[in-house]
Amino acid sequence: MPWIKVFSLEEAAGTLKREYEKALKRAGRIWHIVSIMSQNPRVMKSSMDFYGAIMYGRSPLSRSQREMLAVVVSAANHCLY
Repeated sequence: MPWIKVFSLEEAAGTLKREYEKALKRAGRIWHIVSIMSQNPRVMKSSMDFYGAIMYGRSPLSRSQREMLAVVVSAANHCLY
């Protein structure tokens, strides 16, 4: 089984700590999909910025429609939340 070192909030500094704090504010916790990127905080920040643009930015789709699409894609990929 693969294993990736994940940095905890207590170990975080700089960009990683800022991204973890934003994750806590946004979701009340740090989800695994976020913490798995802790080895490369710059990539984590870019990924979260991209997600924010897709889910919250201007779009012809409503927020609800975007969430429904995310659920359908997750289900199709057998991704459990």
